[in-house]
Amino acid sequence: MRSTRIFLIGPMGAGKTTVGKRLAQLLELPFYDSDKVIEERTGATIPLIFDIEGEAGFRRRETAIIDELTQLDQLVLATGGGAITVEDNRRHLRERGTVVYLEASVDKQFERTRRDRNRPLLQTEDPKARLQALFEQRQPLYQQTAHLVVSTERGNARHILNTIMRQVGALDESD
Repeated sequence: MRSTRIFLIGPMGAGKTTVGKRLAQLLELPFYDSDKVIEERTGATIPLIFDIEGEAGFRRRETAIIDELTQLDQLVLATGGGAITVEDNRRHLRERGTVVYLEASVDKQFERTRRDRNRPLLQTEDPKARLQALFEQRQPLYQQTAHLVVSTERGNARHILNTIMRQVGALDESD
């Protein structure tokens, strides 16, 4: 049986977890969210890990989880928005499965995340400016890691899922 590994990358608020859960259901695959796995294994929330260990400590944990999960044969994995800032993560994602970059504008990210207190990098006086800075830093990394790019700017979840299914299907046929 062919290995099916689909990895979703993109900024916070792009819809990785929402789309990932639905995609996994459609494909009858297990779904993992790297942030949730980290929280389950540590017994701590992501903001608490950031407070205690800093972003560097969190990224070490995230890298270990992504290395482990990307070796599973069948899954849909939603990664944290900053996972692609670590070279090992980019390499593991790109080499071990099909990477789908869920793209969203800074305005759309802000609209979707502005009330979420569970995002440590946005706990700042100007979260929109932080989103813009993160976008500028990470956009090239998302682009270089992705096998395909799907906008989550417009359209409902069904449209986004259909787009992914079509494109992943096309990729599978050409492998």
